[in-house]
Parts: sequence; C-alpha cells; structure tokens
Amino acid sequence: MRQPHVLVIIPCLNEQAAIGALLKEIASCGECYATIVVDDGSSDATYDTAVQLSPVIRLLRNLGIGGAVQTGIKYAAANDFDFCVQIDGDGQHPPSEIAKLLNAYQQSPCSIIVGSRYLCNDSFRSSFARRFGGQAIAWSLNTLFRRCNISDPTSGMRLMDRHAIKFFSHSYPHDFPEPISLAWALRQELSVGECAVKMRSRAHGQSSIAGWKRLAYMFRVLGYVALTRLIGIRS
Repeated sequence: MRQPHVLVIIPCLNEQAAIGALLKEIASCGECYATIVVDDGSSDATYDTAVQLSPVIRLLRNLGIGGAVQTGIKYAAANDFDFCVQIDGDGQHPPSEIAKLLNAYQQSPCSIIVGSRYLCNDSFRSSFARRFGGQAIAWSLNTLFRRCNISDPTSGMRLMDRHAIKFFSHSYPHDFPEPISLAWALRQELSVGECAVKMRSRAHGQSSIAGWKRLAYMFRVLGYVALTRLIGIRS
C-alpha cells in the first residue's frame, strides 16, 4: 500500500516565537508530512519566520480559528490529501504524537480522530475551570449524539480523513470550532473517535479564553451543541 498523503494544518496568530521551532520539529520526525501554515492576520513576524520553512497562506484579515482551520482544510481538499491533521502553532501539540492519530485510524477508522489530553497520565495539567468546561461539553455531545464517546471535545489536535475533509471544506463553524465541528460531523453521521496523546504547556503567549470568558464559552457551546442536534447545521 502507498504511503498516505498527510497534511499538517497549523493555524497561527502572532506565533513568531514558536512557529519556527515547531516546523523544524515536524521536519525532524522523519515522516513525510506536508505542512501548511495559515497566518491568520498576524501583526508580528509569524509569516516571515514560517515561510522560510513551509508553504504559508497569509490571510489578509483575521478570520478567527475557525476560518483559519477551514482555509487549511480547503487546501487539503484542493491538493487531494488522504488526511489532514490540525495542530496549534504555539507548540503545545508535539508533532511526534501525530503518528498516534494515524495509528488509531488504522486500527479503527473514523472520519475524525481527536487527540485527547485526558486518556493518559502525563505531565500536562489544565486548570480546573478548563477541565470542568470540557467535561460539560463532552457530556452534552455524548448524551445528545449516542454514537459519541469523547473525553476532550475542545482539543485542537485532530485527524480528518477524506470524508471529513470534503464535508468541512464546505461547512465549518467559525465560533467555537473544535467542539461545534464535532457536533456538525455527528449530525451528518460522520464517525468520531479518540486516542490518547501527550501535550505540552504553552511556552509563549496566553490563551484567548481566560477568566469569565471560560464560563461564557462553556454555556454558548452547550447551546450550539443542543441547537445542532435539534435543528441541524447552520453555516
């Protein structure tokens, strides 16, 4: 069998401090991964750093994480990739863990394989508020979509096969894309699986969801998940 054609999608916003080292780490894995960096309107030197090491799509204005990721998915569809793997540009997702997603797909094919922080005991620990919010969102997905058994719906590390690439190249949520995209996929009867991956603490910058925003994020996502189940997808 031929080697699968794998694209690593890296959405970035002001990640000049991390993106160069991340791309070098991907290259050092010894795998034939193609990469596409989607610079989501950065105001720093993200583009200048990344373009020396990878193809880069430079968005003229900030679209948000959903728009940036869908741009990468459209690139995967246009270039006939078998799989695309989304990872964050801040270096939290070790490129060596990509192989675990591909192995999980080979063992039990699903259109989406989510890399879960919570299925293995490692050094990564998120805050109580983040864990609680993630558990509430997971419960809603697992309850409303009976075929779902997800522990980490907000994980930004995930694999998509050709079915998911085709679907998401046309429809992808711009708000809260990680959990809502799972709800959209399940509503369309795409299969969703999960495997344990290790993640690292953020070395540079900080999360855009902090403080009271986490509580608002959780309730808004729960509402979107329920609406998706009841009335279907709204692009």
